[in-house]
Amino acid sequence: MAEGTRSAKLEVEGKTYELPIFSPTAGPDVIDIRKLYAQAGVFTYDPGFTSTASCDSTITFIDGDKGELLHRGYPIDQLAEKSHYLEVCYLLLYGELPSPAQLEDFEGRVTGHTMIHEQMMYLFRGFRRDAHPMAIMVGVVGAMSAFYHDSTDINDPWQREVASIRMIAKMPTIAAMAYKYTIGQPFEYPRNDLDYASNFLRMCFAVPAENYEVNPILARAMDRIFTLHADHEQNASTSTVRLASSSGANPFACIAAGIACLWGPAHGGANQACLEMLQEIGTPDRIPEFIARAKDKNDPFRLMGFGHR
Repeated sequence: MAEGTRSAKLEVEGKTYELPIFSPTAGPDVIDIRKLYAQAGVFTYDPGFTSTASCDSTITFIDGDKGELLHRGYPIDQLAEKSHYLEVCYLLLYGELPSPAQLEDFEGRVTGHTMIHEQMMYLFRGFRRDAHPMAIMVGVVGAMSAFYHDSTDINDPWQREVASIRMIAKMPTIAAMAYKYTIGQPFEYPRNDLDYASNFLRMCFAVPAENYEVNPILARAMDRIFTLHADHEQNASTSTVRLASSSGANPFACIAAGIACLWGPAHGGANQACLEMLQEIGTPDRIPEFIARAKDKNDPFRLMGFGHR
């Protein structure tokens, strides 16, 4: 984001203040108000950051009204069609798509971190079997702070990188274990000979009593789901992680805070709300009834999972 020669003028109680205007590579121009309080003694009021950019970022750009999602400038449809999730992770982390050698090295590093510390297995036993999976995720991911002490200094680029790779690698393992725990099945350890999405599906649905063959179509679909959810700019959970990390907190604890935010029905929890809504609808013949209810301003029913507000 570059500062141009333009500026905006703001008049407060008869005094005029000039505020610089920045021009980003994508999206609307922004007015720099960082010195507004020092100069004019007033704050801005913008609940929800609806008209506020909280940082300068080159990672992701999103325009929901236009249906645009760019990762480092690449359109999401191109990435979904031609790349896979770990390639997109590399792009988000390092700013450019990897060469074949770089991708092989990155995939090897992620694969080498997919297992979790064996002692962490005991954490799951502390939860009731009917515990919400997100409650388990918050607890177990936060507990990573107590197990991986060599990658907690966020001021060290190498430790930041190790922490990032650990979270990318271990999150599917922890999520699959949370699912297995709630249905009373034994945990499945990750397999290094499988790709990222296939490994996740196997850990979720394989059982020791029989061989499990991963359906490649489902694996590709799951990989695309991961890609579509890889980053969505300064959303609620991202902002939560940034706010928690601004104090210099443990990175794993900060991610746990983001998961707690993601749990909400106005964020990631909308997926659960959508499934519950579909169960409530039940059969296709009831769809017109529920669409009519959604259009009725006096009916509290809302369609879930069909786009942002």
